[in-house]
Amino acid sequence: MNSLKSQLRNRNLTIGSWITIGHTSIAEIMAKAGFDWLTVDMEHSAITLHQAQQLIQVIELAGVTPLVRVGSNDSSLIKRVMDAGAHGVIIPMVNDRKEAEAAVRAVKYPPIGTRGVGLARAQGYGATFEEYKKWVNSESIVIVQIEHIKAVENLEDILKVEEVDAFIIGPYDLSGSLGVPGQFDHPDVIAALKEVKEISRRLKKTSGFHVIPPRPEAVLEKYVEGYRFLAYSLDILFLGESCREGLEELRKKTTNDKS
Repeated sequence: MNSLKSQLRNRNLTIGSWITIGHTSIAEIMAKAGFDWLTVDMEHSAITLHQAQQLIQVIELAGVTPLVRVGSNDSSLIKRVMDAGAHGVIIPMVNDRKEAEAAVRAVKYPPIGTRGVGLARAQGYGATFEEYKKWVNSESIVIVQIEHIKAVENLEDILKVEEVDAFIIGPYDLSGSLGVPGQFDHPDVIAALKEVKEISRRLKKTSGFHVIPPRPEAVLEKYVEGYRFLAYSLDILFLGESCREGLEELRKKTTNDKS
């Protein structure tokens, strides 16, 4: 099976999801569902670094690529999640080339980056450091989030950073930066996304989109539009909507029961 890195390089379709509940059972259930990758969300969740490492272990042992969406473009946090064994990171609010370059430097060892060298889980607790050293500069993954109109304006420069493997649209924050949060059919949002697609197509860079509602047809729409790094909803919505839809169906069929 091709690595996620090569899939991104070749702009092949991969489908993943988001984990916001810091319990290993959630990671195991979702990993065994067949996703190509799973992202541990440390930006909009209460997941700790210790929990993140446990989730990474479960995801990796299931043969799925573990990524971490860090809370900010912070070199210390990026270093720690990479040392915990993440195969790559998703960096929020990358708005210009300098910020993209900083993310790459935080992931990679010298001479490509400036990440400090330590011996933790990723390095086999010291036993596999030499192998990891080669792996991290060739196979680790850097994905930037494009979720502000400033990022759209600077997208060409951002995507010209060689070690940026792909980008993913954050639709809610992007619409918010335009003053219309959640209004995805607003002309300004539509125009911004059109510009993003044109630039990514011209530069032949893998484009991604986080489809929030757990609706396969919504993911398919983004696939048809050309997105190939697709995030399909997140754990809490899979759980919540399944419960609500099932109960609604049950209530409809049992409301008039007189027995």
